[in-house]
Amino acid sequence: MREERRGAMDFEEQLIRQILTGEEEAFRLLVEKYKAYVFAVIFSFVQEKDQAENVAQEVFLQVFRSLPQYRFHSFKSWIGKIAVRKAIDWRRARVRLSREEFSGDPGTAGERVWALTPSPEDIFFQKEQEARVRKVCGRLPEIYGNVLIKFYFQEKSYQEIAKEEGTTVKTVESRLYRARILFRKKWEEGA
Repeated sequence: MREERRGAMDFEEQLIRQILTGEEEAFRLLVEKYKAYVFAVIFSFVQEKDQAENVAQEVFLQVFRSLPQYRFHSFKSWIGKIAVRKAIDWRRARVRLSREEFSGDPGTAGERVWALTPSPEDIFFQKEQEARVRKVCGRLPEIYGNVLIKFYFQEKSYQEIAKEEGTTVKTVESRLYRARILFRKKWEEGA
């Protein structure tokens, strides 16, 4: 099993190196490999198929632009974090757009720039949501709450979490998978 995983990582690393040398087909293969994963991550935030597909395109564009800075350390974790950030950006933009539509179209360039900066309400909402997320994580069994906080808030890789927890990367993946399911249930219950 470990050799199989290492083989997949070698193939992935080879694809990335080919992309960095300008091979377009290699990027297409990388997109093909990760498109379902990226879509699933985004859809959990966006929940509109067409919009999730648009955000997924932005994710892969960002991946392409950022590959030169990638350090060959847990690609799936890296692309997942990009997907989460893009999905959150999409939601924030949608909230701002709704606010603009409600208050009327700002007329001057200065007003448009002001509309794009986070309002005190946005900042409060974000902090309130973060507090709620942490509260829900605190209500999960400790191994699941901790892994969510380490991955999403502390932005640690699977490898870093595995080392801290004294376990394997595969176990961290399993815990994150299970933690997301439990988190979603608790969140929907209003915990």
